[in-house]
Amino acid sequence: MTPALAFFYGGMVRAKGVLNMLMMTVIPMATVAVLWILFGFSMAFGDAKGFSGNPFQYMGMHGVIGQEVGTIPMYAFAAFQSAFAIIAVALVAGAAADRMKFSAWIVFSALWAILCYFPAAHWVFGTGWILNKMHAVDFAGGTAIHINAGAGALALAIVLGKRVGFGSKPMRPHNTTMVMLGATGLWFGWFGFNAGSALGANEVAGYAWINTLLGAGTAFLGWILVERIRDGHPTTLGAASGMVAGLVGITPACAAVSPLGAIVVGFLCGIVCALAVGLKYRFGYDDSLDVVGVHMVGGFVGTVLIGFLGDPNYMALGHEGSLEANGSGLFYSGSAKLLGIQLVCALAVMVYSFVVSFIIAYAIKKTMGIRITTKQELTGIDLVEHAEAGYDLSNVRYTSMRIRDSLVVPSSSSSSKDSDKTGAKA
Repeated sequence: MTPALAFFYGGMVRAKGVLNMLMMTVIPMATVAVLWILFGFSMAFGDAKGFSGNPFQYMGMHGVIGQEVGTIPMYAFAAFQSAFAIIAVALVAGAAADRMKFSAWIVFSALWAILCYFPAAHWVFGTGWILNKMHAVDFAGGTAIHINAGAGALALAIVLGKRVGFGSKPMRPHNTTMVMLGATGLWFGWFGFNAGSALGANEVAGYAWINTLLGAGTAFLGWILVERIRDGHPTTLGAASGMVAGLVGITPACAAVSPLGAIVVGFLCGIVCALAVGLKYRFGYDDSLDVVGVHMVGGFVGTVLIGFLGDPNYMALGHEGSLEANGSGLFYSGSAKLLGIQLVCALAVMVYSFVVSFIIAYAIKKTMGIRITTKQELTGIDLVEHAEAGYDLSNVRYTSMRIRDSLVVPSSSSSSKDSDKTGAKA
C-alpha cells in the first residue's frame, strides 16, 4: 500500500516536487521498519506497562518465535502489523509537501512513530486502554492510524507554515493519472488491510472485505456528487479522493456494521470529506495533500458512526467484548453508551497526536531547522534537496521543435514571391 500511496501523493504535488514526495512517502519503509523490529512491535503488543507495551519484551523479535496470535504465528502477525506502522507514518508526509527539509522529515517521522504511532497502536490493537478498558470499536485503525496521522499532519502543517503562493496561486496536481493509479492501488491493498485484520479466512474477513468494497464505492459517489452540485462537474481528483475517504471511514467500522451500514458510512464520509478539505482555506493552515480533511475527518466520522450503526449481529463475531460491555449502536439498541465511548476515544487520540506532533515539529524547527528557504522553494524542492528533476523534457522539447519546423507551411505571400522569382528567371 505504501508504493500506491507514493503514486497518489506524487501525482498530487506540482512537477518540481514529485521526487521529494516519493522519497518522503517511501523512506518510512526503511526507518520505521527498523524501529518496528527493534522495539516498536514490543511497544505496541508487549504486555501493558503504563503508557505503552513493554519495549523490551520482544526487542529485536526476541521471544517471538514459536508464539501465536489467534490462528497465525506471531512472526506473521508482526510482519502484517509492520505495514500498518509504515503507512501511518507515510500518511503524514502529505501535509509537508514542497517545503520541508528531507533530513527534518526523517527525524520527525522516526520520532512520530515512536511517540505517536507505537503507543496508539498499543491502546487500540494491543492490551491498552482503548481496547481493554473502554472496549471501543476500531477494527483496523480508524483511530490509531487515520485520526492519529491526520492530527499529526495538522500540527506539522501549522509549524511548517504555508507554501509560497498558498491561497493566491493555483497548486493543482501535476499528474492526475498517477493520482488515480495510486488511489485504485490503495483500494486493492485496503482489502488486505481490513479483511486481513480478521487474522484468518473466516466470516469476519468476508464481511470486512464486502464492507470495504461498499465503503469506498459509495464515498466515491458521494464526493463526485458534491463536486457536481458545487462545481458543475465531477473530477478525477475528486473520484480518487472519494475512494480514499471511504476506505478511511470504513476502516474502523468494517467488522461492526452491516453492508447497508457500510453504504451509509461510505456515502457520508464522501460528502463530509469533500466539504472538509476546504477548511484549510478558511482557517489558514496549508495541509498540502488533504491529510486532515480525508484522514482525520474521515477516520473520525467512521469511528463515531459505529456508535449509531454498530450491528449486534456483526459485532457478535468481530467485537464481542465491546458488544458485551457497551452494547450495539444507537439505532439498534436505543442506547448512546457505545456512541459516547467512540467519541471519547476518537477525541483522545486526536488531541494526544496533535499535541505531541506539535512539540516534535517545533523542537526540530528550533534546533536543526524544518523548512527550506523561500528561494529554494521557488526553485523546486526536488533540485534543492535531491539534485534531481522528476522529468527531463529537454529532448522532448527539442524533438517537438524540429517536428514543428518541418511541418511549417509557407505563407501565401512568400509563395507568390517565390513564384515571381521563378518566373523572372525563366
